[in-house]
Amino acid sequence: MKYVYILQSTADADRFYVGVTDDLRARLSRHNAGQVTHTAKYPPWRVKTYVGFSDPQQAIAFERYLKSASGRAFARKRL
Repeated sequence: MKYVYILQSTADADRFYVGVTDDLRARLSRHNAGQVTHTAKYPPWRVKTYVGFSDPQQAIAFERYLKSASGRAFARKRL
């Protein structure tokens, strides 16, 4: 199972991060420990939304979409 997730910084509510992982809890721990360079400046992070996929290719495609301009707009409106 692959999870596409959106994190929100509790320090700066306007900061979000989109990623994909096999183990959401472990990945969140790494984000909050400062082990991920893209999120190290704004900890702590909380999971805003996540979606599970049984097909890894669909998960990667959805993550790419959420990182696009139209995907960010979709996430702001719907997620």
